[in-house]
Amino acid sequence: DNLVMAAVIAGVSRWRPMHPLWFLERTPCGYHDPEKIRADLRAAGFVSATIEAKRLIGRAASAEQAAIGFCHGSPLRAEIVGLDPAGLDAATASARTAVVERFGDGSFDADLLALVVETTKT
Repeated sequence: DNLVMAAVIAGVSRWRPMHPLWFLERTPCGYHDPEKIRADLRAAGFVSATIEAKRLIGRAASAEQAAIGFCHGSPLRAEIVGLDPAGLDAATASARTAVVERFGDGSFDADLLALVVETTKT
């Protein structure tokens, strides 16, 4: 549900199409099923869990800034550099292109979704 992240994933996937799953797909976007989260919490000894979906609007100054933010400023960077120590600029450019395709080249707003979990442990 986070379309900017989806665009960045599409872009870095074009850069390295054989890479099976990117950080953004695994975490944070890959762990989104409330029932799975509740089951994992129960297995870890948590007795209750309230999970609330929070929808917000995020603002990006540009497609380039969004691509830089994810490719340089998240754990995705380590994954990119691990695949190709000299590939950060190419991966970021590919991510930027995908963000431009979805949102244009100027500033834009995008829907954001987060699951907020509140729980207690015995």
